[in-house]
Amino acid sequence: MNIHTSARPSPVLRVEGLSKQFEMHHLNRTLHAFENIGFELGEGEFILLKGENGAGKSTLLRTLYRTYLPRAGHAYYYGREGMIDLAAAADVDIAVLRRQEIGFVTQFLNARPRVAAEELVSEPLRLAGMPRSEALAQARHWLQSFGVKPQLWPAYPSTFSGGEQQKVNLARALILPQRLLLLDEPTASLDGAARRALVERLAELKASGVAMIGVFHHPEDVAGLIDREIQLETTRVLDEADHVAQ
Repeated sequence: MNIHTSARPSPVLRVEGLSKQFEMHHLNRTLHAFENIGFELGEGEFILLKGENGAGKSTLLRTLYRTYLPRAGHAYYYGREGMIDLAAAADVDIAVLRRQEIGFVTQFLNARPRVAAEELVSEPLRLAGMPRSEALAQARHWLQSFGVKPQLWPAYPSTFSGGEQQKVNLARALILPQRLLLLDEPTASLDGAARRALVERLAELKASGVAMIGVFHHPEDVAGLIDREIQLETTRVLDEADHVAQ
């Protein structure tokens, strides 16, 4: 008798006891963003973060990306060169991972002055070694997919509306597949067509093995991609008296 079991996906991230707090020294208070978070994420898996405003969803993503340092815990990332604890890794190692393996997708674009949209979007491919003409062709494809009009491709995104800047940002962030993607409200101000294009791209990346953790303004858009959900609870602000009592 043959017994078929589905193999677990190869691990990408293992989080253990991760906690983050902010010290508001001018108020003698501590804001606990999240406490003792733990989960595992494998290749091609998609985790949705849920919770009320202030529950720490975006802070968790930024802590995994190492914009913030955690107060406690570990975030073991299984990269191409081996396992590394994102909570304790050197800044130089984090910088390499950001260029090569870990992407952070947000609704905001930091547009550099006097750089055309198509050049900005094609840059990750060119830095990865793709010839400029091929990289530009790919950039134009994704700009069109997200609904950016062709007449805007050679223009400067710094002059675009907020919605158009967001589309450029998504095209740049998703043009080069990463091993791990952190998605922070990427659909917040997109129109329906751009949201559908984003979901289609995320489905392609998921099918190729990219692991994703996301916060979504419209979670119903990605319902078909979600493997698991993590509910974060809103935490209270502790003042100096609370610390003394503890």
